[in-house]
Amino acid sequence: MKVIFRKDKKTRCLLNKSLYVLKQSPKQWYKWFDSFIIKVRYNRCEYDSCVYFKQNDDPTYLLSYVDDVMIATRNKTQIQKLKAQLKKEFNINDLREAKKILGMEITKDRGSIRLWLSQENYILKVLERFNMAEARSATTLMPCHFKLSSKQYPQSLMEKEMSRVLYTSVVRGIAWLAQLKR
Repeated sequence: MKVIFRKDKKTRCLLNKSLYVLKQSPKQWYKWFDSFIIKVRYNRCEYDSCVYFKQNDDPTYLLSYVDDVMIATRNKTQIQKLKAQLKKEFNINDLREAKKILGMEITKDRGSIRLWLSQENYILKVLERFNMAEARSATTLMPCHFKLSSKQYPQSLMEKEMSRVLYTSVVRGIAWLAQLKR
């Protein structure tokens, strides 16, 4: 922080860094992270601005969410190189191999080179929240043409009142999961 004295003898302070608790901190963090990642020659995904990639013999992907970063590649030396670059610029903690991301469990089968994401715990929490943990399951396919959109959001006062009903909340939680299943 700089202290600047003006002619009117009032002290003014200029903040050179964002503080973690301020509203604009996430934006400042993203700008800093983004400029650094671009500088080390990663490309930002045009469809998701929190995904970066570098095309090599083994492509490397960088996934960021707020101040968490996940590196995905087959090449371990590429991971070590990127971690070293990140450590020079940022104060980072290496949490080793990821077991979860955004609430989804990650399961790997190195032999068959496969990876699965599971939201079983999320589903169980939704069921417990609505006292349905003991409910029996049934397979129900969602039609491929079905799309969720903001136009389906309650518009009238009566629809908004009905959206507070427990059933609607359950359907929203399940519909969100169904969209991810595709």
